[in-house]
Amino acid sequence: MILLLGGSGLIGRETLSQLREQKQLTRAVFRRSPRLENSDNIELVEDAHWSSEASLARLMGGVDTVLCAIGTTIAQAGSEAAFRAVDFEIVSRAAREARRAKVARFALVSAVGANANSKIFYNRVKGEAEAAVIEQGFPHTLILRPSLLLGDRSDQATRPGERIAQSFAPAFSWLMRGDLARYRPIPARDVARAMVNTVLTTERMKISPLILEGQDLFDAAAAPRS
Repeated sequence: MILLLGGSGLIGRETLSQLREQKQLTRAVFRRSPRLENSDNIELVEDAHWSSEASLARLMGGVDTVLCAIGTTIAQAGSEAAFRAVDFEIVSRAAREARRAKVARFALVSAVGANANSKIFYNRVKGEAEAAVIEQGFPHTLILRPSLLLGDRSDQATRPGERIAQSFAPAFSWLMRGDLARYRPIPARDVARAMVNTVLTTERMKISPLILEGQDLFDAAAAPRS
């Protein structure tokens, strides 16, 4: 069974849609009712306290794969401390509980530029979250590092700068090749596809940790599903 954490976000929604389509047995957890319906392969769990150790331990029952698409922004969180509480503390807690439950595969959606030693707060927190997941020593670990995400944010508070970037970025993305490919904007559905494609293919998960960014991320999204 797959456990999806962060199913209400841009990538999480696309991931859940793809898992439903592929009829993968999935448990998706939400703080509030997701306004979706259970299906033969999707179990929707509403738990306002799902990120606590006790709730996470229960959620891990029968799970062999965790897809972690948890993430916020400093603007949405309200402060650096609140941002860290989500993007590092919840992620690291989920990784610990998954390891205790003997989960075999853990996939984390991170961000381009993630680096635990970065002087940039956002990048540093993302890098520390990656390190916390890798430290658990899962048999198979997948890290995805997308750049600017493209997709429908109509139900989310979007900053003016993000709206402008989303409008103009696709027109210039073709210029971003080679080392610059890691900064190319990418549709959220492609990040979700890359994650699902990869974790469900044993051959692709032989390298651990496997880090996908830049062209590798686009290639994984385009790869045929096995």
